Formats: sequence, structure tokens, C-alpha cells
Amino acid sequence: MEKPITKPVDDEDRIAYRLLLSYPSGLSPSQVSVVFDEVYDRIPHQDINLENSISEIWDWRVQQNASLFNGTKFRYGGYVLHSGGDSNQEQHVCLHLGLTDYRTFVGTNLNPLWERFLDPSEDDCRQCQRTSSPLGNGAVVETSDKRILVLQRSYNVGEFPGHYVFPGGHPEPQEVGIVSHHYDKDENNMDLINRNISREMFDSIIREVVEEIGVPAASLCDPVFIGISRRILNVRPAAFFFIKCSLQSNEIQQLYSGAQDGYESTQLYTVSMSDLENIASKMPGCHQGGFALYKLMVEMKDM
Repeated sequence: MEKPITKPVDDEDRIAYRLLLSYPSGLSPSQVSVVFDEVYDRIPHQDINLENSISEIWDWRVQQNASLFNGTKFRYGGYVLHSGGDSNQEQHVCLHLGLTDYRTFVGTNLNPLWERFLDPSEDDCRQCQRTSSPLGNGAVVETSDKRILVLQRSYNVGEFPGHYVFPGGHPEPQEVGIVSHHYDKDENNMDLINRNISREMFDSIIREVVEEIGVPAASLCDPVFIGISRRILNVRPAAFFFIKCSLQSNEIQQLYSGAQDGYESTQLYTVSMSDLENIASKMPGCHQGGFALYKLMVEMKDM
């Protein structure tokens, strides 16, 4: 039975990212579930001045850019593995998610004093319990001619302008009708909410690829979940998926010019594995982790 990787990667990139969870063979939607609960929300910091800096930083950012929007996001709060002793038993991971928002992300994870929000602990979730930690997502998309899609971010975006990234964004609470923790908490409704959020994990990454690349959804195979990385710089987590696309590189390049969210990037590259190795160091840490997850998947296939 495949064992998930849950420890930091011990190589030259270890300062850029940490792999929290890896499934190189990929998990289907039936193998990924969610428990959504306010117990996985952020815990306020006991330092009132540090806590107050969240509002101060947000107010300053809004003054600089009036278009900033404080949208809700799912907060990453850990996971539980469900793997029995039978080698034929389907593997399963349950993600723990709470709620956060962009304002709190800017004021904690992106705070110049972000390290002061970390608690001294070897446990990842305990260490980051006072940060917003919205769960992002990213897709390693493979074309029919065996190339990987990589975007170069616009210089007008808030984080990592000009860097190389995989297409992605966030699963969105509003897509499943969640704006707060005020909802009917009877067992049947909670089960439905958890199932809807689990589905949103997979639906959202298809949506992001379609919007950022411009390919039709029908050209994309069902995503498989390959793991979660967290970048060391401001401890931002992201879930990564592998998706095959039925189109060739030249077809995708033509579609990219009409992408809905094309303004977020300046160029689309279709690269080989060796090219990807060369540009990975120019990716944000969480996307370097996404590349590491993809390499583990490729290595497993080659075994």
C-alpha cells in the first residue's frame, strides 16, 4: 500500500517549501473528503498589538488599491488519513477546513511580522494556528504532446509578480453557498455541506485552468489530487492536482489569448520536464512544492 509523504523534503529546496501530504498515484474525488468546522478557524494572537496590525495593514493596502476585495476563503486546518491494512482497500484522506478571508490573510501571512504569528511547535497545524492560511490550489496540466503548462505572472498582481506558476487559485466558499459558520448544523445538512466542499475542491481547479488558460472544460480529464505543499515564506498552503488535457501545445497557445483571466499572467509556456526543472527555482515556494509532488508522481510511474 502506498504510504503518504508527510515530512519535509530534505534537499536543496527545503527552505522554499514543505510537503505536508503527497499521493504520487493520485486520489480521485471519491478518495478525498472534507470536514468543515469552525474549530479549524484561525485562533487570534494573544499579543493585542500584533492582532491590531491586521486591520492597520488592510486599511493601508485598501488606500493603495481601492479595488481590493475581502472575499471568504477556506482555511487549511490539517487532515486525517484513512488507510486500512488491506492492500486492496481504497486509500482516503479527509481534509479539515475552516473559514478565513483575504483581509486576514494580508494581515497575518503577508504581514511583515508574519513569523511572530507562528507558534513554536513541530506540528504544522499548531505552528500555523494563528495565521489565516487560506488553502490555494494549483494544477500540473499535461498536454496531449506531453508538455506541462506554466504561466508567468503579471507584474500587476499582489503576490510574486513576474514569477512562474502553475495555473490555480482557490476553492471558493461562495460556490457552495457558504459565507459564514451560521447555517443549519443538523447531521444531514453538515454531511451535504462537507460533500459539496469536497466536490468544490475538484471543480475549482478545473474552473481555474479554464479561466486562466482558455481551454474548454471538455478538453480536461478528471483531476487527481496529488498532495499539499506549504511554502516556508509566510507559510501559505496549496493543494495540487494533476490533469491531462486532450489538446496539443500549439492549440492551447492559440486559446490562451482569449483566456478570461489572462490579465493575471503575461505569457503561457508549454515546457518539457527538463525545462520545468530549470524554471522551478523561479516559482513561489508552494509551487516549487507542486513541482516536487509532480516529480514524485512521474517517478512512481517510471518504477
